[in-house]
Amino acid sequence: MNKIANRQVICETLLGKAKADKDIVVLCSDSRGSASLTPFAEKYPEQFLEVGIAEQNLVSISAGLAKCGKKPFAASPACFLSTRSYEQAKIDVAYSNTNVTLIGISGGISYGALGMSHHSAQDIAAMSAIPNMRVYLPSDRHQTRCLMEALISDHKPAYVRVGRNPVEDVYQEDNCPFVMDQATVVCEGKDVLIVACGEMVKPAEKAATALADMGIQTAVLDMYCLKPFDQDTLLKFSSEVKGIITIEEHGPFGGLGSLVCQAISSHCPKPVFQMALPDSPVITGTSQEVFDYYGLNPEGIVKNAVKLLGLEIEST
Repeated sequence: MNKIANRQVICETLLGKAKADKDIVVLCSDSRGSASLTPFAEKYPEQFLEVGIAEQNLVSISAGLAKCGKKPFAASPACFLSTRSYEQAKIDVAYSNTNVTLIGISGGISYGALGMSHHSAQDIAAMSAIPNMRVYLPSDRHQTRCLMEALISDHKPAYVRVGRNPVEDVYQEDNCPFVMDQATVVCEGKDVLIVACGEMVKPAEKAATALADMGIQTAVLDMYCLKPFDQDTLLKFSSEVKGIITIEEHGPFGGLGSLVCQAISSHCPKPVFQMALPDSPVITGTSQEVFDYYGLNPEGIVKNAVKLLGLEIEST
């Protein structure tokens, strides 16, 4: 089982590039420990800035540094970064089209026991609504590394959301297919399509394996790029299946499910079943406890896929 969290991979990637690229600057809002960025602060203190518990300042200062030619990476809990500093993300980063990468750490329900104040079940919808802002939810450590390397090399605004805890690998270090802004095909099938993002990709892959044992051919798309949204790949696979399931660590409005439904209804009408967190305060507990409670797990996906196809699960 992988023990390296995606946030740690972000630090490792930045550390690997910062020596040769002195324009890389990392900023935190009293969150260097939570973001696993302490090693960066210790090794490159002249390229690190701590602004304290001031998320609005974090984003505005990052935008100012970008205008001076720097490459800022601003990390803060996703629940605060996507709400408290929303206007700064909208105006200073996106409207001004500054080279800032906003890193939302401990996203979704990672802070499960702390309740709704620390959950970020709206950030895909909020950030995707901002013109010029790109939105990414990498699924594992290997994809996170590929994404960060790509973002270090470009010059456009972006929001990246990662969870708090290590997640199981979807890909391998020497085999991580990655194309910027293009969904990754995890597996192919002709009966049902599962579209997932972030930490939900691994449960989707496991569900596809279970469905295959039942004789159901399942395709899985890792839609790590929520914006720009890879509609072409979605439509290609949607045209071949009988139904589609979306699964995300996000509320039911404005996230992956909404994006998929919008594309499917316009170009390839067929049944879509959305799996998401409820439109209500989420229960408290560990991430897995919350996922299990709401059926956001392989068993829940299998159950909904069978129902979508109009089949029945044989009792054993």
